[in-house]
Amino acid sequence: MNYKHITWIVLLTVGLASCGQDPNDTGVEYAPNMYHSIPYEPLSQKADNPNKINDNGLNMRKPVKGTIARRNYKTTYVDNEGKEYDLGLMIYNTHRDSIEWAQKNLKNPLPANEEIIAEGKVLYERYCQACHGAKGDGNGKVGIKYTGVANLAAGQVAKYNGGHIFHVITHGKGRMWPHASQVSPVDRWKIVEYVHVLQGQQDESGVKAGEEAEKEEEAEVGEPDEQNLTIPEGVDMVNPDSTETMMN
Repeated sequence: MNYKHITWIVLLTVGLASCGQDPNDTGVEYAPNMYHSIPYEPLSQKADNPNKINDNGLNMRKPVKGTIARRNYKTTYVDNEGKEYDLGLMIYNTHRDSIEWAQKNLKNPLPANEEIIAEGKVLYERYCQACHGAKGDGNGKVGIKYTGVANLAAGQVAKYNGGHIFHVITHGKGRMWPHASQVSPVDRWKIVEYVHVLQGQQDESGVKAGEEAEKEEEAEVGEPDEQNLTIPEGVDMVNPDSTETMMN
C-alpha cells in the first residue's frame, strides 16, 4: 500500500466521522478571533463571556431615562426668518413598489417659497444635474453617456406630483438609482420643489402656473363702475331680487 492510498483512507475516515458529529457543534475553531469580536458588540452576546463593565453582564444597555424613540421624534424646519415648520415624523417606511401609494398620500411639508426653491436648486445641481441637466431635459454630461434619463420638463413626467418625485428620489426608478442614503428626507422635499419649477408647474418664487395670469386678469377687470351701471326698468336697487315694477 503506497502513501496515496493511505491518504485517501485517512480523508475518508475523517469525512465519515464528521458526518456523525452533533449538528450543533461548530467543530474546532482554528482562528477564534476571526469569529468572535474581542470588543463588546452591542447586538451580540457570548454566553460564556459576560460583559464585565455593565452590571447585568449584557452588552446592550437600556436607554437612558428620557430617551425619545425615533418613531416619536418630530422633525422641524426653521427658515431664515426664524419661522418654524412642523414636518411631522418624516418617516416614510415605503417599499420601492409603492410609487402609486406615494403619489396619492405623500405631501410636501415644506412651503413652496423662494427660499426653499433656491435651496432645492443648489441640491438639484449637486445631486441631479449631472444626469438630468440644468434644464431637466435629461442632457446632463452623465445623462448623455448613460442614456435613458428622464426629461423632467416634457411629457407625462412634467405632470408628476411631489409624492411621486419624492418616491423616485428615495427608491429610484428605471435607469435612476436610489438616493435615500445620500439625500435626507428634508433635502429631498426641497429638490421636489425645484423640480416643479423645471416641470413648469411653478416659478422660482413658488407661484403656481396660471395663478399669476389669473391675478393679472382679476386686476384688469377690477371692481364694477357703479356710475356706468344701467338699471333695468322696474328693478328696485334697494331690493334687487324684487320683480315688482315701480308704480308711477
